[in-house]
Amino acid sequence: MQTLVAIKARRSVREFIPGSSIPKGALESVIDAARLAPTARNVQPWEFVVITDKDKLRKIADIADNGKFIVDAAACVAVFCKDTKYYLEDGSAATENLLLAATDMGLASCWVAGDKKPYAQAIKELLGVPLELKLISLIALGKAKSKEENIVPKRVLAELVHWDKF
Repeated sequence: MQTLVAIKARRSVREFIPGSSIPKGALESVIDAARLAPTARNVQPWEFVVITDKDKLRKIADIADNGKFIVDAAACVAVFCKDTKYYLEDGSAATENLLLAATDMGLASCWVAGDKKPYAQAIKELLGVPLELKLISLIALGKAKSKEENIVPKRVLAELVHWDKF
């Protein structure tokens, strides 16, 4: 798939086929794409926890307010960053790379916010993550229940591009 095709095809999916699985190699491929994201000063502050254990997926879904659907995902990738000056930008770039790689591989995904969320500490404790790391995102991965989910219109280019001045 070409990059622009993946960008245009990517959607947030919140309904997964329960019980589906993703091969370990595919999960490693999306993490590999995430680690290649741009990073300020090449700090590469990220760490990734891949969760496939159904009990842990259920616990994450119980903890994360906007991530209840994680219970049916085949996997969840928790993106953490060291507390650097640009941790949020770096972790967000890694998250977007992961989402696009997942789309390219035919996987459904959804980004659930982590930074500054009240459940961030509980997620870190559940996963045994060092306290000094910041939770950037939880990314649900799996097979979409419906191919039509979340086909929403995007703003047209002419409405949001401003040439030389606002």
